[in-house]
Amino acid sequence: MEPPALSNRLLEAWMARLLRCAAGAGRHGEIPVAAAVLDARGRCIGWGSNRREQQSDPLGHAELLALAQAARLLGDWRFNHCTLLVTLEPCPMCAGALIQARMGRVVFGADDPKRGALGGCLDLASDPSAHHPMQVHGGVLGRQASQQLSDWFRLRRQR
Repeated sequence: MEPPALSNRLLEAWMARLLRCAAGAGRHGEIPVAAAVLDARGRCIGWGSNRREQQSDPLGHAELLALAQAARLLGDWRFNHCTLLVTLEPCPMCAGALIQARMGRVVFGADDPKRGALGGCLDLASDPSAHHPMQVHGGVLGRQASQQLSDWFRLRRQR
């Protein structure tokens, strides 16, 4: 059962919005990453930006915060017909959570060849242990997302 197709225009508009949200997280000392869960009609049902530093929480990843909010709103933990958008390819922890949540589709901006777990350094979505098929599409506004992260880390190193 695949999630309904969402237009490229809609995905790009949401990614642009998430990049602005991620910039705000970066100004607060967080790695600038933001995520949103969209329902089958393209409406946001959960969102988050990194909060590890602000909340002293190792689970404060944008994807996990968006998932938790969406689950509360839906009253369910299954997201077969939903799409998660995130500015950076999910790490192994977040990719595992997305598989467990039966996310229908994941769309991300910047590739993460060092820690990305949906095609970067490993691909949990295609691992035989992934009991749920999940569509993965990277590179939506990828250049802008990569540049935002590069700029943030460069400024961080200069301080």
